[in-house]
Amino acid sequence: MTEDQLSNAAKAALHERVKELTCLYGIAQIAGRPGTSLEEVLQEIVEHLPDAWQYPEIASARIIFDGVSYSAEGFLDSGPKQAADISVRGAARGTVEIVYLEQRPELDEGPFLKEERDLIDEVARQIGLIIERRQAEQDRLRLQDQLRHADRLATIGMLAAGVAHELNEPLGNILGFAQLSKKCADVPAAVMADIEKIELASLNAREITRKLLVFARQSPPNKQPVSLNRIVEDGLGFFETRCARQGIEVVRVLAPGLPDITADPSQLNQVLVNLVVNALQAMPAGGRLTVRTETTDDHVLLIVEDTGSGMSEDVVEQIFLPFFTTKDVGQGTGLGLPVVHGIIASHGGSIEVKSRVSRGTRFEIRMPIRGPQESEEGA
Repeated sequence: MTEDQLSNAAKAALHERVKELTCLYGIAQIAGRPGTSLEEVLQEIVEHLPDAWQYPEIASARIIFDGVSYSAEGFLDSGPKQAADISVRGAARGTVEIVYLEQRPELDEGPFLKEERDLIDEVARQIGLIIERRQAEQDRLRLQDQLRHADRLATIGMLAAGVAHELNEPLGNILGFAQLSKKCADVPAAVMADIEKIELASLNAREITRKLLVFARQSPPNKQPVSLNRIVEDGLGFFETRCARQGIEVVRVLAPGLPDITADPSQLNQVLVNLVVNALQAMPAGGRLTVRTETTDDHVLLIVEDTGSGMSEDVVEQIFLPFFTTKDVGQGTGLGLPVVHGIIASHGGSIEVKSRVSRGTRFEIRMPIRGPQESEEGA
């Protein structure tokens, strides 16, 4: 090879190397731009890639990530192609592709250079790292939200317990004197009606303080062997007339031979009632309420599903926060679902919610067949 040929080859190699470094620097610039979503980053990368290849005027690029395609303008899934896999944390998640829209002479890999193979592999690796960093940041933010949520619940729990204890004594006095006043002779009818209103208001206030204590776990459950099917049958019996009046079809699907669980029957009944009441309120124009029980190797499941108005993702994330409610003032305290969550947690169970706006909501409760204390003793 002559000196001129060696010089030209060196210049060509240097030119390709400059293009490669420029390409990788451009990707780093795109990824580091603040306020840019991952989708925008991937789209900008595919539009940036063709300039790094030997024939940029006929090159086009595409990135496929988790089944979603990001293509440069004019991309055609035909013709000479060079591709590399995108791996995130060791798992294949997609590909990056470069396509020539016209035929070109054969070189190292079809019409592509060996250096271009190295480049597309490095581009795929960099894209994987970008996605890993984005996901790590999302995980960090999610963990921070969970920690703030847990801290908020702990603070509210202590506050709720203190408020409930402080209110119990005056409420007891109000209720007691109201009931004594009703026993007095010659009480005018108008006064008797007012006393009954005082009594009813006191009972409602006492129920709220009881819920606060359950949420704060200040009221220990009275656990015993319980049939979940019996809880469902007895609990739904109270709602048959209301469901018929609202045009709501009630569907029971109870697993036969369901094993007993160790639980507080009154608290489980409260869980069922709260979930059913929420479902009925979500179906003012009628619908279908499905209550199902199932069993796995070590859990029994209670599933309450409705075809009502449903909830957005933002609402679902907040429904277990105390005092959060979407109901109008005076129609809800925002304690029903937090109490449900507290009861299930105190029994060693878990609750999962799935909801779609205008499609309905599904609550799935998993309760251990052996109670938490029994499981710890066995362990």
